[in-house]
Amino acid sequence: MDDAWLSTLAASPWLLPALFGLVVADAFLVVLPSETVVVAFGALAASTGAPDPVAVIPVAAAGAVVGDGLCYLIGRGIGLERWRWQREGRVGAALHRARAGVHRRTAVLVFTARYVPFARIAVNLAAGAGRVPLRRYLPLSLSAGVAWAAYNVAIGAVVGTALDEAPLAAVVISIPVAITLGLVVDRIVAGLDARRTPSP
Repeated sequence: MDDAWLSTLAASPWLLPALFGLVVADAFLVVLPSETVVVAFGALAASTGAPDPVAVIPVAAAGAVVGDGLCYLIGRGIGLERWRWQREGRVGAALHRARAGVHRRTAVLVFTARYVPFARIAVNLAAGAGRVPLRRYLPLSLSAGVAWAAYNVAIGAVVGTALDEAPLAAVVISIPVAITLGLVVDRIVAGLDARRTPSP
């Protein structure tokens, strides 16, 4: 199959702005976790040479920090009880857990939640609602965003390098790899959280 169209897409000047917008939106709408897209971009960069991975990492990190920061501001402005979705379901349960530990374990929660979509929303809302000082929250969010972006681009780059003669295959294969690793991280974080939570 001719992959020339993929190389053309990879070189598009709109690709990185689209990535930024998707990562920001993912802070609120967990439809397609942005991790999979960042990993795909890493695979594309390694297999075609574009987009430049040195640019993908800061763009993805900036999107993560902006999106998480907006969630923080929403939490600070409206709290954790205003809407039904904040009280019920998976997000509600995550918010309850995050609220309980957001001051005691701010760094751990901000870093680990960046890799788990629903927990990410919960922790950032809880940090805002709990009035975690911005001077403490922002450096943690920035560090977590950069580490998250570099990690996902690196995963994609490994797949892309292995399949550098088949860019489309590299992108397609990188997506289930990202999803699988995301599920593994989710399980690990849930297990660690369960160990830290005292029994009633």
